[in-house]
Amino acid sequence: MIELDGATVLLQWAAGGWLFLWVTTRRREVGLGYGWLQRLTFLGLGALSLTAAFFTSPTWEREIMTMAFMATGVVALVVSIARKSAGVAGQREVVERRSARVAAMTGIDREEQRFDKSAEEFPPSLDLAAAVVGMFAVVVASWEAGSVEGIELLSILRGVTSALFLGVLSDAMLLGHWYLVQPGLARAPILEQVRWAQILWVPETIVFVIPTGMWSVLNGDIDDAYNGLLGWFWVASVLGTGALILVCRLALKERQYSAVMAATGLMYLAILTGFGQDIVARVLLSPCPVRRVCGASPTAPLPSGHADHRNHVTEPPPEPPGSGGDHLARRHVEGHPRPVRRGRIQHPGARQGWLVPRPQASASG
Repeated sequence: MIELDGATVLLQWAAGGWLFLWVTTRRREVGLGYGWLQRLTFLGLGALSLTAAFFTSPTWEREIMTMAFMATGVVALVVSIARKSAGVAGQREVVERRSARVAAMTGIDREEQRFDKSAEEFPPSLDLAAAVVGMFAVVVASWEAGSVEGIELLSILRGVTSALFLGVLSDAMLLGHWYLVQPGLARAPILEQVRWAQILWVPETIVFVIPTGMWSVLNGDIDDAYNGLLGWFWVASVLGTGALILVCRLALKERQYSAVMAATGLMYLAILTGFGQDIVARVLLSPCPVRRVCGASPTAPLPSGHADHRNHVTEPPPEPPGSGGDHLARRHVEGHPRPVRRGRIQHPGARQGWLVPRPQASASG
């Protein structure tokens, strides 16, 4: 299983997003404003993670690492602002080359954005440092969540994969919008993000199928309390996310500039289905009183602090008068009986979920 914690989800989103911010900034092509926007966004998510943790149940190891992640991120943001006069090498070269081409064609010197070539540029390694600290915080949070049921390694695998997947989807969508701010930006940065999204879609699907995983929901071993609807909703989210990423990749092969905007809209939808793919699986696989695990051993011990909500068989109540000896015993989750089938009623004495047939009307009646 895997614990679902809002603070951890926000931390994963911020850490994964910051890692793929570094994937973009290391290319030295996208303008400084994009980095500022992304860093402020992920610092905000980190602050929300801490707020959610302190208002619920803080895990101090995770919270300390989250604060270290935010501190490293603030350093990267401050250095980027302080060195803004240098600009970005790739963007600077493009601006200079295009200005020279316009001047050669028209004889008019085009007013261009000026950069200080002697100034020192922002080092992308600071973004990488913040991302590494953030991913380590995700590992700490995942280890703590998995230790409840002794599945630390599986929990870490799921936590890290989710962080990368949610991060790359968000970065690809935000980067697509930046093409409106920086016209003429090459498509290589967004193509790289979409390519990573395609790659990470595979492990994101696999890690939630590893037992105990979503296959247990689909085959009925885990009851989603909606007659399997949520399990199939997860399947639809998985297929929808994969299809949207594929179509986005195909759209970027078109030469028209509008193809980038079309790809951005597709990534909007991919974020919605991607979060459905991730969050729905976490909800269904998290220890929860309303979740029924079929076939669980009634005598197997549970971790301390967790109530036993597994199936168990109890002795049937005394046979009600007039039942004719035909009475049906069914297993159920305590406090959450199965729906009564048509033509049957629950006898007042059957408080533990035993169902009895509806009394037959007499021939004279």
